[in-house]
Amino acid sequence: MTLLQTGYIPTAEDRASLDAWFEEYDAHCTKNDVERMADMAVFPLNLVSDDSAGNGRSAQWDRRQFVETMAHVMGGGQDVAFRNTRTPVFLSASMAVVFTESVVTAEGQTHRMHYADVLVRRDGTWAFQTMIQSGWGDNL
Repeated sequence: MTLLQTGYIPTAEDRASLDAWFEEYDAHCTKNDVERMADMAVFPLNLVSDDSAGNGRSAQWDRRQFVETMAHVMGGGQDVAFRNTRTPVFLSASMAVVFTESVVTAEGQTHRMHYADVLVRRDGTWAFQTMIQSGWGDNL
């Protein structure tokens, strides 16, 4: 399937390195360690969403905007659990679009969401560069 989509066939190491990156990122999310989450991004970070009027929106955030917004979104100190199913599409050994189905449980409430991230690998390390998720456009 990947060959037909991108022409690149990922290696086992490609997938393992991406999985390890997400495992580390998810651990920082669970601990609400927004600074470490920011360490795993390339800034300016691209954001793509839609607003309440149904219009597509995009923005670029610097590290400060990311940290401030994510600290607010993550709720600071809530007991949060994530269960994610990820489907990466490798465009090359250094670029991947990752589709995520996520179930987030916070303070006894469960939320389901779908989103996508564009990751790039630089000097052997993955970093997210673009976040794509519906419903955030009014905040951009």
